[in-house]
Amino acid sequence: MPARTTNTPQPTPLPVLSWPVGVIDASVRAGFPSPAEDHMVKRIDLMEQLIQHPQATFLLRIRGESMRDAGIFDGDVVLVDRAITPGHGQVVVAVIDGEFVCKTLYQRAGRIKLKAANVTFADIVPKEGQTLEIWGVVIAAIKQFRT
Repeated sequence: MPARTTNTPQPTPLPVLSWPVGVIDASVRAGFPSPAEDHMVKRIDLMEQLIQHPQATFLLRIRGESMRDAGIFDGDVVLVDRAITPGHGQVVVAVIDGEFVCKTLYQRAGRIKLKAANVTFADIVPKEGQTLEIWGVVIAAIKQFRT
């Protein structure tokens, strides 16, 4: 289990941009300079937007490529909420015999398995005597690009 800290992070509101009325293509073109400050409306706190249960939410760094087709890559950080009841089709963090894994939960007709989002990885089907605990539901993945 990740270490819990007693320090409560202070909110860091970030600016949200708004596009002028009538603009159909509100995408940002890579390489095209845009005076984004002209469109700033308000600030939002990402933690407030992403986290519903602060006391039950943790960050974990992903190792490996088994979830790449779900958009989760080696080195990404995932937000895991332990207060959400896991369900079929959700990306979860599970503990199998003491080892953490991130997979998609498959729950049908009394069967449980953990599916990778990469065809080169086999599904994990718990065997007799094996300990499996769904530890939490992945609510977001954070990617950091080189600067």
